Amino acid sequence: MAKKKRKPKKLLFVILIVLIAVAALAIYKVFFTKEEVKEVKVIGKIPKYGYVLKETKTAKYKAMFNELKEILEADKVDEEAYAKKITEMFIYDFYSLKDKVAKTDVGGTDFVYSEVLENFMLNAEDTYYKYIESNIYNNRKQSLPEVNDITISSVEQKPFKYKNVTDDKAYYVSVSWDYKGSEFTDYQNKAELIFVHDGIKLVLVELQ
Repeated sequence: MAKKKRKPKKLLFVILIVLIAVAALAIYKVFFTKEEVKEVKVIGKIPKYGYVLKETKTAKYKAMFNELKEILEADKVDEEAYAKKITEMFIYDFYSLKDKVAKTDVGGTDFVYSEVLENFMLNAEDTYYKYIESNIYNNRKQSLPEVNDITISSVEQKPFKYKNVTDDKAYYVSVSWDYKGSEFTDYQNKAELIFVHDGIKLVLVELQ
């Protein structure tokens, strides 16, 4: 007499339970959990001017921030020294890509005029920052530039007017710089920055 084949009901039941558990876990992670985002601490401030220093900045940038703080908290602010220092800080922060997490992590934005900031960032993301690989998990292998020495060759005060921005004593700062490592010699290494007055602050309106 032939034996009746037994249906593997128990095995199918176990597999079904496992699949349901996996699906439930996936749905829970998608809809009910959020990835923990580490809050970046502010470790320095120049309250009167609205500048802040975040812990993620490099040691070189932190040193420049402290120098800026000394300039702006003096009894009488040396405005030319102010213009020079924020030029150095902008060049270092904007053109150094090594410490940037992604292409949206645009440097130097603290010094850009608020009315042009959005266009400035979009342009940066589409050009100089376009090919930065994400480093969210600190595993990036991409070689990226870091600004080394910065030299300011001239500072002039003269009128500036563009659309609704007018300043009879705007600062025109000519600057050059180099990078750490010989592989970045073809990168941009000179520019003219134009700063206008926005109350007591100097803000960048044009980068040439």
